[in-house]
Parts: sequence; C-alpha cells; structure tokens
Amino acid sequence: MNTTAGPSNEDVARQARWEEQEKRAAAATRDIADVPAVEVITTTAVHLMSAAAVKLGLADEPGEQLDLDEARKLINALAGLITAGSPEISSAHAAPLRDGLRSLQLAFREASPVPDPIGKGPGEKWTGPVS
Repeated sequence: MNTTAGPSNEDVARQARWEEQEKRAAAATRDIADVPAVEVITTTAVHLMSAAAVKLGLADEPGEQLDLDEARKLINALAGLITAGSPEISSAHAAPLRDGLRSLQLAFREASPVPDPIGKGPGEKWTGPVS
C-alpha cells in the first residue's frame, strides 16, 4: 500500500491547462509586439465600426439587432479613438475611418425615433456637429 499521496489526476490536468494558457499568453504578447501601432489603431476602429453598424440594425437581422443605446456607446468610443489616433496614423489611414464614423453618425440620427440636437449626437463631442 502506497502511503505517500502524490498529485491527483485532476491537479495534474489543472496544472497542464494553466501551463498551456501561459504559453498562449506569451505567444500573443510576442505577436502583438510585432504589430505596428497604426495597424492596432485601425483594426480596433474597424471592429468598433462593425459592432456599431450591427447595433444600428445595418446587418443581417436589423429588427433583432437594433440597439441604439449600445450603438451610441460604440460610436462615442470610435469617435474618441479616431480623434485621438488620427495624428498618429496619417491622413491616408484616418480619412476612411472618419468617413465611416460620419456614416455611422448619420445612420444613428436616421434610426433614432427622437434625433439628438445637432452637436449632441454620438461622437459629436469629438467630431463636431454632423448633419
């Protein structure tokens, strides 16, 4: 009879999962270190744009996905990112992002049953009035 208790199978499995997660985290950190800032900024902006478009009902199932409160939050975040990031990413990258943002702001105004006053819509704090 063995009286020395070693780690249980569950403990060994938990340790293996933890080590695998650590390896993945280290790999992700190495990968992001190789990505230029302009790419991180533009990719983030595109993700925010896509999410806002879905919340504005501009995707596959507009009736089920329309959520103006969520769209407002995403557009505000996008406007802040574009406004702050534009000087860092060049006008060649910033111009299409600004155009996309403006389109989303106009789509929000159109989708809203009670439009915000000019200059008070989502993101207009950073972009100025959109009409």
